[in-house]
Amino acid sequence: MATRNTGVRAQQADETRARILKAAIRVFSQDGYSGGRIEKISRLAKSNDRMIYYYFKSKEQLFIQVLEHTYEQFNLAEAKQRFELDCASTALTQLVAFVWDYYFKHPEFVSILNTENLHKARHSRKSANLSALSGQALGNLAPIIRAGQAQGRFREDIDLTHTYLMISSLCYFYLSNLHTLCAFLGQDLSAPQARERWLLYIQDQVLRGVAK
Repeated sequence: MATRNTGVRAQQADETRARILKAAIRVFSQDGYSGGRIEKISRLAKSNDRMIYYYFKSKEQLFIQVLEHTYEQFNLAEAKQRFELDCASTALTQLVAFVWDYYFKHPEFVSILNTENLHKARHSRKSANLSALSGQALGNLAPIIRAGQAQGRFREDIDLTHTYLMISSLCYFYLSNLHTLCAFLGQDLSAPQARERWLLYIQDQVLRGVAK
C-alpha cells in the first residue's frame, strides 16, 4: 500500500511540475522574464506560488528550466526526423525545412530566445545543460555534411558551426522580426506564399554555401 501511495504522489508531483513549466513557458514568452509574474504562472498552472518555489527554488531557476526545456524539445523533434543521406543535398534542404517549420509552429521558442538575448544570456550561462543541448543540435547536422563530402557534393573545409548559424539565423530573423519587417517593407510576410518563397530562398542559399 505504501509503495502504491508513493507512486501516486510521485506521479502527482510530476504532473504539477509539468503544469507549472508549461504555464511558465506561456507567461515568459508573452511577458518576458522581467514581466513574467510568479502569481500569473501559478494561477495559469492551477497551482500556487509555494509549489513553484518548492519545485524550482526561484523565478530565475524556473526560467533556466524553461530555456533548457525549449532547446530540449527542439532537439527531440529534430531527432525524430529521417533525412535522406543517400542524397546529402536533399537531406540538407529537409533539415532547413524542418528548422523553418519548427520556428514558425513554435513562436514561444523565438519569444523565449528573444527574451534571453535581451538579458545577454545571463540565465543561459547559469545552465549546466545548455552546452550539451547545443552539441546535440550540431550533431544532427554533422552526418549530413559528412555524407555530402563523401559524395563529392560539399566542400571539405566546411565549418559546422558556421553552417548551423547560417541555417538558424536565416530562419530565426524572418520570424523574430516579422511584424516590424511587414510594416517597414509594406508586405505581408506572414502570408503562406511569402513564407514558402523564403523557405526556398533559404534552402538555395544554404546549398550554395556548402557546395563545391
